[in-house]
Amino acid sequence: MTDDVAAARAAAEERSVSSHAPVDPDATAAYGDHPDQVIDFYAPREGSGPGGPAPVVVVLHGGVWRAPYDRRHISPFAEFVARHGFAVASVEYRRGGDGDGVAGRWPDTLDDVAAALDALPAFVRELLPQADPRRTVLTGHSAGGQLALWSAARHVLPADSPWRTPAPAALRGVVALAPIADFAVADKLDVCGGGVRQFLGGDEHFSERQPYADPALLLPTGIATTLVQGRSDLDVPQAVAEAYADAAAKAGEVVGLTLLEEVGHFPLIDPAADACAVVVEEIEQLAW
Repeated sequence: MTDDVAAARAAAEERSVSSHAPVDPDATAAYGDHPDQVIDFYAPREGSGPGGPAPVVVVLHGGVWRAPYDRRHISPFAEFVARHGFAVASVEYRRGGDGDGVAGRWPDTLDDVAAALDALPAFVRELLPQADPRRTVLTGHSAGGQLALWSAARHVLPADSPWRTPAPAALRGVVALAPIADFAVADKLDVCGGGVRQFLGGDEHFSERQPYADPALLLPTGIATTLVQGRSDLDVPQAVAEAYADAAAKAGEVVGLTLLEEVGHFPLIDPAADACAVVVEEIEQLAW
């Protein structure tokens, strides 16, 4: 496939995922005082799923940790997951400032994701009484995939990390979608216009902060993990996911890697795409 054809297909995939109107949640709860410190909740749709208490799927949106991209763009995906019998919690968090194009806010982005995950069980009990928080799966797309993998690895963060937990999170697993999962490889490939280096605060902080945020350095987690990756992804290339899977294997952990032919970056969260159904199947395998 020529570069022009690949670029045209990627543009068509982005138009498709952007064509869906945002879906309002059934409830929203604040886990902090900042406007971005909220979680949207989608109850499992009536008549969906196998019955009984619904597993919880936590969704962490992507967008290179940058301000213009918020949880609204992934709300059609969240509702799609709810239609398959899951209770869904879609997490918002502070991102890079408006207008400057910077990726992430250190340490605010990670502060928020940690706080949201810590607050989640109580919110689920209050707002989603039909859900079973003991069956929780994390999923995230792109930068959100990094955040999902990171959230599942907080118990193996460096000892001086403010986000470290004393024990693994009570999770059924993680399904990371085209995740920015290996910072060294992503930085070498200049993924998302230097997003990784920006997220860590630039050249002067890259090396010192990488051990606190790079999923490939936070292994093994002991938590079942699957990566779903389009082979034709131009935004976060396949090599990034493969590098994480290789790092996991070297750490003695088996990580699933589902590679989808002729699929780019956005079909994984596009309810109109076959790839999105594959994602739900991967979640089902861990959740039930």
